[in-house]
Amino acid sequence: MEFLDSLNPQQREAVEHTEGPLLILAGAGSGKTRVITYRIVHLIRSCGVWPGQILAVTFTNKAAGEMRDRVVTMLGPGARAPLVTTFHAFCVRLLRREGEPLARLRPGFTRQFSIYDDGDQLTVIRSLYKELGLDEKMLGYRSALGRIGDAKTQRIPPERYVQENSGPLAEKIAVLYDHYQTALRRANALDFDDLLIEGVRLLAHDEATRERMRERFHYLLVDEYQDTNRLQYDLVRLLADPRRNLCVVGDEDQSIYAWRGADINNILDFERHFPEAVVIRLEQNYRSTGNILEAASGVVAHNRQRKGKKLWTEAAAGSPLQFYEAEDAEREALYIADAIQKYLREDRTGRAAVLYRTNFQSRLIEEALRRSGRKYVLVGGLSFYQRAEIKDLLGYLKAALNRDPASYLRIINTPARGIGRTTVEQIQTHARESRLSFAEALEDLLGRAAFPPRAQAAVGAFQSLMQELREKLRQERLNYLLVWLKERTGYERMLQQDKSVESESRLENINELINAAADSVGRGETLEEFLDHAALVADTDALEEAAQVTLLTAHSAKGLEFDFVVMAGMEDEIFPHSRALEDRNGLEEERRLCYVGMTRARKRLVLTRACYRRRYGGGEMDWSRPSRFLAEIPPELLKDLTPSRRRGALARDWDDDLDLDLYAERQETRQVANVAGFFGSRGRRSPAPPPRVAPPQWVAPPPASVPRPKPARTAGFRAGAQVRHTKYGLGTVVRREGEGADARITVSFHSYGLRKILERYATLTQE
Repeated sequence: MEFLDSLNPQQREAVEHTEGPLLILAGAGSGKTRVITYRIVHLIRSCGVWPGQILAVTFTNKAAGEMRDRVVTMLGPGARAPLVTTFHAFCVRLLRREGEPLARLRPGFTRQFSIYDDGDQLTVIRSLYKELGLDEKMLGYRSALGRIGDAKTQRIPPERYVQENSGPLAEKIAVLYDHYQTALRRANALDFDDLLIEGVRLLAHDEATRERMRERFHYLLVDEYQDTNRLQYDLVRLLADPRRNLCVVGDEDQSIYAWRGADINNILDFERHFPEAVVIRLEQNYRSTGNILEAASGVVAHNRQRKGKKLWTEAAAGSPLQFYEAEDAEREALYIADAIQKYLREDRTGRAAVLYRTNFQSRLIEEALRRSGRKYVLVGGLSFYQRAEIKDLLGYLKAALNRDPASYLRIINTPARGIGRTTVEQIQTHARESRLSFAEALEDLLGRAAFPPRAQAAVGAFQSLMQELREKLRQERLNYLLVWLKERTGYERMLQQDKSVESESRLENINELINAAADSVGRGETLEEFLDHAALVADTDALEEAAQVTLLTAHSAKGLEFDFVVMAGMEDEIFPHSRALEDRNGLEEERRLCYVGMTRARKRLVLTRACYRRRYGGGEMDWSRPSRFLAEIPPELLKDLTPSRRRGALARDWDDDLDLDLYAERQETRQVANVAGFFGSRGRRSPAPPPRVAPPQWVAPPPASVPRPKPARTAGFRAGAQVRHTKYGLGTVVRREGEGADARITVSFHSYGLRKILERYATLTQE
């Protein structure tokens, strides 16, 4: 067994323990894939197990393919590989080959079933909305599918859905759910949730099939066990009995997919489910330096939901982690771009990554990298200005500004307003035959009442909206215009009613677009210049797959590693995310996500935050509280690179030394320089900066068309005072610090919690 000599003692023990249930707790970078591969080869080569008796299951086709290739390479030419597959692929195989008995349990089922992917599901849901008279404004199609999928994963049938969920919306979803399942059965189709459900149903209720599968597979290995849901656990349990030669590999500290249905209790309770199980911990890390490992371990140790392990490495301690506290999000992005440039000058073959919690954070980082001339790859999503919601809102601006035909086609029924394909084709035909633009053809047909009554009303409402928008182009600042636009078009309402994680992220992206518009106003740009800037940034010709810099969310980074990692936006309400702060389980998952991000770094790890950030759609600069995870890193492992006059995020929650007037002046100078460089690199002249009259304030005056109560003088607000803020609503002053122009007050707002505000810029009225 010389091939096992390259394993460390714990890895070898895990490979050689072949009989009975085994839990391998594999820490980040501890070689878990190597252990699974060697274990399969050991079973075949040393224990004489026939390859067809081994089943290895993981989560992605890519991971399964890589594992299968490694096994075949180790076994040698001509060797037969075991079945290495995903959960869904295994169930398809099972139902195709053994699924005949399922017809008794699912009437109409045959082994020639169709598999409905995401697009097929949407087609079914759209037709059911029309059939049932449902409105997408009530609940988006994808959100409805998500809720149905959650119910199916939890084994809640349509008739029990209302018992588990209350409210009028639940009743409508229950009806939709029932009709959706009926439609699938009539079509002899299974969606991805059904593949697992019916695979488990077949094994649970047909003894002959269950026994054939158990006799076929004597050894079962499951990778990424911390990411399994209840259905996948049931599938594993049904296959493993009675031999119970089940080996599961996972890390409870990397369980980050609860929002997809993953149940961390599957790995935490493994020894309760299998009392005779042996537990082996893989704690030697082969990826990161000692300081990175110790810091990551220090953070995740604050979780309660864990079995516990201590990562260690034979590698050197390496450089300390670095922390930088920027004045605002733009400054943070510029620092990140500069830090990456410096590192890649030191290590020309190195690979760098910027990790962020949510996609909206990529916008400023993308722009900073482009300004520095550094190419990058964006993983897990489109470039900021290419995302659908961004292109939609910019489409409204383009259509209003120059009657752009492509923009009209994009926005005429986005969000849905009852203007169907037939109406659009009628307008296009009239435009073509009359040699008119799309906008002119629309106006002409509308004026002649050429549409059917319902379409006439819908097109008329759209035309009124566009006329309003053109009026506001001449009156409003761009950021206020976009705030009005997302409300007036119904785009914001559409996303809020959807209530899915995807829609929440899309709304955050829209708010970040408004932030970009506010920055553009601060630079004195016109609307045309803002749209030009967006078009240039959206140009992906400069991107290359081999770029040394990768931008991605922390979720997308799982399983990857980079020499140099920056974790951006280390602030409460961003990382950890705001929706997790009031829920212990949610906060623990955020902490695990932080741990995953930190352990992606091989050599260097940098953590950044912004003192002030626009997070609510282009309004006031909000003070940000440092991420609580920063304080959980042992202080001796973290080097603070923040200039000394602004240093202090790790020790206290307020930056006492920040001079807001000086900051505003610097910001204006920096913005002018940045935009000049940006346009200059493309052979274009930058827009002339506006004349400087006074330092720009962070709280812009409201647009004339939006009445706002006149703020009372804010000087002198004392603890206990009842106040009203134009955005945060009612609140109570809980603390006052300083006097005069530098006075700061802490207000507890009923709907938003604590906010610290520089008093002279606060728009507060006395209640």
